[in-house]
Amino acid sequence: MNSKWQSLVLALLLAAAAPAFAQAQQGAPPNAPAGVGWSSLSPEQQKLLSRFEGQWSGLPPARQRALARGSGRWLGMSSEQRELARQRFQKWRALPPDQRRVLRERWEKFKSLPPDEQAVVRQNFRKFQQLPPERRKALRERWGNATPAERKQMLQHIRERQLQRAQRRPGG
Repeated sequence: MNSKWQSLVLALLLAAAAPAFAQAQQGAPPNAPAGVGWSSLSPEQQKLLSRFEGQWSGLPPARQRALARGSGRWLGMSSEQRELARQRFQKWRALPPDQRRVLRERWEKFKSLPPDEQAVVRQNFRKFQQLPPERRKALRERWGNATPAERKQMLQHIRERQLQRAQRRPGG
């Protein structure tokens, strides 16, 4: 892997590890899980993370775990998946810091949802992605121009429709 791609991979891994690093800076609880030993990484992970080898033992355990997890995920991706990840990361880097902050907050909120609610959000997202681009644009504009009260009403309407559909299904 040439140095340009290694740098990009490293940047992706650092971005993935940023939340864990920020958490570690706040102080880990006394019963926090241990870090990952350099020798426990696969040779491929060590190569990918070679930039950290000299300082690995000094990294916070949460960051070691995040980098190990991220490198494992990266190595498990196909070349197409890696290319998509690179593109997403470039889009992420191009966002203004305040927009990245909002997206991180939304991600944390999503992760705090119960699994069944996460599944509903994912299902709705997939449905939205399948809409024609002009319909998605119109829905975004409608949502963006709505007041908080109108947004609440729209969400309530959607929930009611989903409930009605579920009740019409056999066994629902």
